[in-house]
Amino acid sequence: MQFNDKKFSLEKKKQGKKKRSLANRVFSHVALFAAICAALLAVFLAFFLKDISHSLPSTEEILGHEPSLATIVYDRNEKVITRLFQENRNWVKLDVVSPWMVKAILAAEDDKFYDHSGIRPVSIFRAGIVDIFHRGARQGGSTITQQLARNLFLSKEKTIIRKAKEAVLALRLEKIYTKDQLLEMYLNTIYMGHGAYGIDSAAKNYFGKAPGKLSITESAILAGLVAAPETYSPFRNPSRSKTRKDYVLKRMLDLDWISKSDYDTSVNDFPKLVKRETNKSSLFLKDSPHFVSYILFNKLLPNYGTEMVYRGGMRVHTTIDIDLQKKAEELVSNMKHEGALVALDPNTGEILALVGGRDFDASKFNRATQAFRQPGSAFKPIVYATALENGYRAVDHLLDAPLLFSNGWEPGNYGGKYDGEVTLMDALARSINTVAVRLAQIDGVRRVVEMSRRMGISTPHLPEDLSLALGTASVTPLEMCVAYSTFANNGYKIEPYGIKEIKGKNGESIEQNGPKLSDAISVTTAITTRSMLEQVAIWGTGAKARIDGHQTFGKTGTTNEWTDAWFAGGIPGLVVVVYVGNDDHTPLGGRTTGTVAAVPVWKEFVSFAAKKLNLPAAFILPPDAGVESVRVCKKTGFIAAPGCPATDILLPAGHAPSSQCPWHGGSLSAARADNNAPQLILAPIDDEMTHYKYAMKGLPKPEAPVEEAQVEEFPLLDTPVATKKTKDTEHAKVPDKKTDPYKKDPSGPVDM
Repeated sequence: MQFNDKKFSLEKKKQGKKKRSLANRVFSHVALFAAICAALLAVFLAFFLKDISHSLPSTEEILGHEPSLATIVYDRNEKVITRLFQENRNWVKLDVVSPWMVKAILAAEDDKFYDHSGIRPVSIFRAGIVDIFHRGARQGGSTITQQLARNLFLSKEKTIIRKAKEAVLALRLEKIYTKDQLLEMYLNTIYMGHGAYGIDSAAKNYFGKAPGKLSITESAILAGLVAAPETYSPFRNPSRSKTRKDYVLKRMLDLDWISKSDYDTSVNDFPKLVKRETNKSSLFLKDSPHFVSYILFNKLLPNYGTEMVYRGGMRVHTTIDIDLQKKAEELVSNMKHEGALVALDPNTGEILALVGGRDFDASKFNRATQAFRQPGSAFKPIVYATALENGYRAVDHLLDAPLLFSNGWEPGNYGGKYDGEVTLMDALARSINTVAVRLAQIDGVRRVVEMSRRMGISTPHLPEDLSLALGTASVTPLEMCVAYSTFANNGYKIEPYGIKEIKGKNGESIEQNGPKLSDAISVTTAITTRSMLEQVAIWGTGAKARIDGHQTFGKTGTTNEWTDAWFAGGIPGLVVVVYVGNDDHTPLGGRTTGTVAAVPVWKEFVSFAAKKLNLPAAFILPPDAGVESVRVCKKTGFIAAPGCPATDILLPAGHAPSSQCPWHGGSLSAARADNNAPQLILAPIDDEMTHYKYAMKGLPKPEAPVEEAQVEEFPLLDTPVATKKTKDTEHAKVPDKKTDPYKKDPSGPVDM
């Protein structure tokens, strides 16, 4: 058989064509399948992106987004007191941030930030491969813009869907904002550990400085926190923080953003950190906690709500002086017992300091505003003011004699001592209980209650019986401070306030507050009562409270069984109340009076405040004061003779005695002829002869009068020059024996 070479060649060609045709067909099919898959994937991605886009914020929503900003609370001198926040953030401009901080954050998180369009496909692809193999989002790969999108609008969950949303949002953000705007937003929204959101809070929390003052090393430490704030915390993990810091510095060196010299210096440097607060309340009540809680729960939250207060970036300008506040906190924290201190500007009502307890972390109870306690004798000035408002004078007389009411109530003086006839100013200075009760009966208890209300005592706990004269009402230290301010500001009731102005995050004023005054008592009554209270601080129970170089007025208060101790008073431009007492109403121990427990705290604080505020030395009398200064005998109230125990007192103009004291050398006939001679005021109970004679029996004899023949008829003893009896018993209610607040100790309140 002959081999046909030509035929064989043709057959080979046919076979080759068949193979190529098959390969082409396979390739075509694969290509077609790939194209179909790509098309399907594109359609899927299009629908997927369209679907997730609907759940993402629109351009308008992005532009309208407002990050959470801390509310900052300032004192009266623009010093920061504290910050109220859910996220502790204070927005700062990019141009006030240290250039080292900008370089460090870019080196650590996204050195190509200014080159990409919001995402880095290579990084996303690499992260995606890792995530697929681990069946979930584990790899980073996020640009600064993506991180910003996540921080502003997305959750922290690690899923591929969230990653996709993050990428879409990043592209949107890049179209809306410039790179500098995006970087500024990022620096102000990142969380950097220990409650610090944003670079401003972080710089202050860790290094106690503004972000513009950060060094290379400090910047590297803060930039290193972004990846894992707790892991790289310089407080909790100093060694890991240093390792991370060195990594950031190496990145900066590799990028030629710092010199080798700067690198070497910074690697070996670890700056000093600020002292970290450990008390639980430091998150939002770091400083002045009792005052801040007062304005927070009484003013800010009720008026503006949680969202505005904790996220709205308000600027709250308060009335307190932070130096006075810290001094008050120091003094109260050093007290042996619980207590409170309140300081007001009596002319405006501004709260200058407010402390409600020794330790806010141990007890959030604010004793300055929430503790209703009996003020004891510190309440007596209101009783005396009621009497002066009704026409009586400091030089008029009442009986200091035992009292026994028909129901068995027997209020007496501490120590059981009675001095017979005494002047009102003497009785107040020495805190004589029987005189206060008689005055309340003369005034009428309802009138005393009414006077209390007019002067700012708003508590519902005012007993309408004679025990009120001895301070059985339940009042707060803040209320007492308001009431005493009436004596300091010539008769006006003030509304205490702690916030001067509130501004929005953009600086716009949204609330302003100022003095709110209303007439409470006449100017003459206010000034003459204050003058009587000055006697307390000169030679009475409050003598140890006197502030050198300043007119000082005030009154001690000590309750039955030594459970509460007070001192309330002031100097020109300042009124302060100090309260001391246990929360469980147990005795303070020993004979702990207002003089012992409250006066030392009061005096130290007022002395400090007088210098700090440069307060005036003397009260300025207004043109309509209607008073005149008279030097009188403490014992008789007549014009002081050479031998009298004398004092200067303010009396209503035209109503001062004109004759000298007949006890110490003055003329008896002149005293009898004096139309303004001191009067003996008789309470309704003194009309009962048994009581009156009993009172008269123990009256003191005059000290060596000049005219011996006049002793028997001495006007202030057996035959008063003027006796004013009061029959007004309509408002006088005797306390029921069963509810007598002093049934265990009939002497009543004590002041020493």
